[in-house]
Amino acid sequence: MSDVPMPVEEVSRLADFLTRYPRLAVLTGAGVSTDSGIPDYRDASGAWKCSPPMQHQLFMSSHAARQRYWARALVGFRTLHRARPGIAHTALAQLETEGLVAGVITQNVDGLHQKAGSRRVIDLHGRAEQVRCMQCGALRMRHDLHDELAECNPHWLSREAAARPDGDADLETDFSTFRVPGCRRCGQGVWKPDVVFFGDNVPGERVARATAMVDEAGALLVVGSSLMVYSGYRFARQASRASKPIACLNLGHTRADALYSLKVEAPVGETLNALAAALTGAGQATG
Repeated sequence: MSDVPMPVEEVSRLADFLTRYPRLAVLTGAGVSTDSGIPDYRDASGAWKCSPPMQHQLFMSSHAARQRYWARALVGFRTLHRARPGIAHTALAQLETEGLVAGVITQNVDGLHQKAGSRRVIDLHGRAEQVRCMQCGALRMRHDLHDELAECNPHWLSREAAARPDGDADLETDFSTFRVPGCRRCGQGVWKPDVVFFGDNVPGERVARATAMVDEAGALLVVGSSLMVYSGYRFARQASRASKPIACLNLGHTRADALYSLKVEAPVGETLNALAAALTGAGQATG
C-alpha cells in the first residue's frame, strides 16, 4: 500500500466524474502496473528515473545494441513475465463490466488489462510477450526466444539485476560475447520485441482505433501516465479539441495538466479500487 494518502473528497469528485460521463475512454500508463511489481519510467516531475529505453534506430542498426538489449532482457524479463494484474487492472475491468468504461487505450506492453478481464483494450505500443522478425515478419512467442537465448548463453541465467519498466534489467557489463540468434525462417532477420520502441511510429491502424474510441466517448480519463510521450499525449489533445472533459489520476506532473477538468493526485490502485467499490459494489479490500 502506498504511503501517499487518498484524498477522500477528491476521490468523491472523481466518482462524480465517472457517473456524469459513463462509458468514458481510459488512457493508461506505467503507473497502473506498479502494484504488479513492474517499475514505472518517470518520477513525480516527469523526469526519467533511469536511462531512457532502447531507441528503434539504434536497435536496428547496431549488433552491439542488440547484444546489450537481449542480454539485459534475459535477466529482466522475468519480472514482466511473472507479473499478475493488480487492483488497478481489476477495478478498470469491473468498471467496464458495469458500463462506466467503454474501453482502455494502454501505453503498457504487459497485457495485464486483458488478464484482469478488460474486453476492449487497445495495446497502443504492442505486446511484449511476442517477438517479430524484422526481415520476413515471422512472429514467435517471446518465452520461446528466451529459451533459445538461454541455450546460447547458459552462464547468463545466474545473473541478477533490478528490473526495468520495459522488460530488461538495470545491468551494465561486457556484452560482447552474448550470442543473439537470428530468424531461422529467413536466415537473416533480426528478432525484435513486437512493441513500439522509442523513435518508432505506432501503426496507423492502431492509432485510428484509439482515435475512434476517444471520438465515441463522452470524456477521457488518464490514469497512471505522465503523457510525456506524444503517442499518448495526442489523445488528451484530441479530447481537448473536441471539448470533451478530461480527468486524470496520477501522482505527479503530466504533460497535459493544463487540459484537465479534474486532476486527482493519489495512489492509482487504491483509488481505482475505492471507485469500483463505490460505483459497482465490487471493490477489493486493499488492507
